Amino acid sequence: MAVALRASRMALRAVVEVRAVATCVRAGMVGLESPGKLARGGRALRRYGLVGGAVGQAAAKHPETIALVDELGALRFTELDERSNALANAWRELGVRAGDGVGILCRNHRGFFDALFAAAKVGAKTLLLNTDFAGPQLRDVCRREDVRLLVHDEEFAPVVAGAEAELGMFVAWSDAEPAGNSLDKLIATGSTEAPPKPDQPQRIVLLTSGTTGTPKGAPRPMGISLILPGGLLSKIPYRSGGRVFVAAPFFHAWGLLNATTAIALGATVITRRRFDPELTLAAMAQHRCTGLSVVPIMLQRIVGLGSDAISGHDLSELRIIAVSGSQLSAELATRAMDVFGDVVYNLYGSTEVSYATIATPEDLRAAPGCVGSPPFGTTVRIVDEHGNELPAGQTGRIFVGNLAQFSGYTGGGSKEVIRGLMSSGDVGHVDSAGRLWVDGRDDEMIVSGGENLFPREVEELLATHGKIDDVAVIGVPDEDFGQRLRAFVVTMPGAELDADEVKEFVRSGLARFKVPRDVVFVDALPRNPTGKVLKRELAEYDAKA
Repeated sequence: MAVALRASRMALRAVVEVRAVATCVRAGMVGLESPGKLARGGRALRRYGLVGGAVGQAAAKHPETIALVDELGALRFTELDERSNALANAWRELGVRAGDGVGILCRNHRGFFDALFAAAKVGAKTLLLNTDFAGPQLRDVCRREDVRLLVHDEEFAPVVAGAEAELGMFVAWSDAEPAGNSLDKLIATGSTEAPPKPDQPQRIVLLTSGTTGTPKGAPRPMGISLILPGGLLSKIPYRSGGRVFVAAPFFHAWGLLNATTAIALGATVITRRRFDPELTLAAMAQHRCTGLSVVPIMLQRIVGLGSDAISGHDLSELRIIAVSGSQLSAELATRAMDVFGDVVYNLYGSTEVSYATIATPEDLRAAPGCVGSPPFGTTVRIVDEHGNELPAGQTGRIFVGNLAQFSGYTGGGSKEVIRGLMSSGDVGHVDSAGRLWVDGRDDEMIVSGGENLFPREVEELLATHGKIDDVAVIGVPDEDFGQRLRAFVVTMPGAELDADEVKEFVRSGLARFKVPRDVVFVDALPRNPTGKVLKRELAEYDAKA
């Protein structure tokens, strides 16, 4: 039985890999090249895996094409490849070996790529650190993941103070004259020749969002499989030669996937260290961007500029707005497509399960608020509390199966698995067209007076109110009903709104028992860098109130 199961899985992987290769060929990631370019690109992939090999392959195919544009200017693919070669060779001289922990605490800029690709070329365990971390949190995570070398932007010097990194700490970005320990100075000392193949491939450790506790490490071996980019490209039409503005944080799975896929395609990545909606539009117009990668709160702020401000920029080349990282409301998806055209794609997944579904513009027009259907090689099932699959229309726990999910947390433990499918941590349902809808987190459902409530349904409705700019709903204890809903509301600038009007709006659209009993007006909602609302902070706010 075990032998047959392994054989079945190997056969499935082979089928999915073949389809992934075909998809990547159509997108221009791989294809027929001159023998010399083909050999150089293939050698880079075999040596350094999918991430480290991506820049080498792109440099072989598109040596003079612009790979990256940041605040310091443009870098060609050849330059980007040689910089990471030099850094990897310099690190090897310092004693970095395959399997050693390398931490990266950087915003979106060339230094992040330098460190990421160099880590691949030495076979390091690469820890991508959240730019919102406080010092104690960073030290705990670095200690747990055994970080031996740390790369950081100068602004994070107070955060990394006290962290242990026996092989050194290096500054990737400085607004002043580079310090002696700058990454650029280290790059200048290393040979630009391709380093030897490391003894083991790079592992990238992504951190969970930590919205409900200490972030966990979710490792992913970075071999040469094309399943991950193939699934993305089967739904989101990035193409070789495009120009993609990546506003989503590089350290997060979503920003990383978009940026590295663009590099592998030979597309140009445009980015900025900090997000600004007006500057983003200006840069997109300047570079004639074909794609934009954002998290929902970024898209909300861009759309919030208004049609007059947006129409002042020539975005005629824009074909893709790729969104993920947190909930994309039906109202925002529709507004964005009304402004930019039918170019919005919404990916649903998690750090652990990788992607689960992707909604295309056709999905979002037909069913705003859905998260689409699975790409090839991915299975999604809705199950009840006993693990039995539920029919379309019934709400249950979401379980996902694919060949790109993680194998367990670095600190031990994993997500629940049922018959080879992994829990996403959410509940939802599938409609008659096979589209997935996420109804909420499985740990956010509350029982109020015997009724099951999901805050997300109330949030979706309130997001359509013309005077509400942002909203979050949580469950709080209630002496009479067990729990009740409390809404935290951010109003539009200059708008006048009271609690009764909010409650009446919900009452007019949903059942009476779904009306929040409390409405709290706040200036802004607490969010992490990917736009997820930190509901634990809202719960603490309630406790202090």
